[in-house]
Amino acid sequence: MSLFSKIKGCIAFVCYLLNTIFWTIPILVFSVVKLIPIGVFQKSCSYILDNCATAWISVNNVVEAIFHPMRIHVSGDQQFSEQEWYMVIANHQSWVDILILQRVFNRKIPFLKFFLKQELIYVPILGLAWWALDFPFMRRYSSAQLRKNPKLKGKDIEITRKACEKFKTKPVSIMNFVEGTRFTQAKHDKQQSTFKHLLKPKAGGMAFALSAMGEHINKLVDVTIYYPDKVPTYWQYICGALNEVHVHVSISDIPQSMRGDYLKDREFKIDFQEQLNQIWVNKDKQLQRLADETKQKA
Repeated sequence: MSLFSKIKGCIAFVCYLLNTIFWTIPILVFSVVKLIPIGVFQKSCSYILDNCATAWISVNNVVEAIFHPMRIHVSGDQQFSEQEWYMVIANHQSWVDILILQRVFNRKIPFLKFFLKQELIYVPILGLAWWALDFPFMRRYSSAQLRKNPKLKGKDIEITRKACEKFKTKPVSIMNFVEGTRFTQAKHDKQQSTFKHLLKPKAGGMAFALSAMGEHINKLVDVTIYYPDKVPTYWQYICGALNEVHVHVSISDIPQSMRGDYLKDREFKIDFQEQLNQIWVNKDKQLQRLADETKQKA
């Protein structure tokens, strides 16, 4: 990586930081105002907050276009609406995935709300912004923690339900990386994943979110992200090391067979897992096709 690229990366980072600080201020102000327990008032604040967040992403996209432009090849379905409720799922390889998704979908669908690990609320500035924007913060308990304190069982599910209850009053896009973590070869080998390019999907979070939202959410957006060269780190990305990325989008209606009690209905749980696994089988094939096309062009 050249010195010039590193300098551009530093400038881009400063621009992103200043833009984040600028928009976090009104976001925090309106999040406090939103605490006033008046329904119409709270709904209006939610729209203002999402508009601030959308503007935040729009300015980030301008910074990207100036300091580290790249080509995003979008294929598949393109019929979007900002008045629809979406469940968005994607494979996960890098923090850059989030920036790619925001660029592709900004101002096309309702602002993306990501499921985040509880620890991320402590990220300076961003953690507060995510909290103010009602991002669902998830806390997963290990088997050892559950054995030590059985009362914790079901707590993560209840958190999911409460988070999703907030999304029934206005259109929203709920983003879920169902693998639960970023793909690495080491994790792939440890899992003994049957997929070539993916980790095993975790069905619980998605199933609970769909259950909590009920009929409010009826569209599934399945996104496949492929980096032709190598998976970039955030630093490599803002330094301009990423030249292109492929994004394949598939939109479908959420079938009734994906709505049910994942915790208590064993038959539904098995069927839901099978449906998600089939989506992952198709995604794995899509990634292989993109990899084969890249080799042919080389």
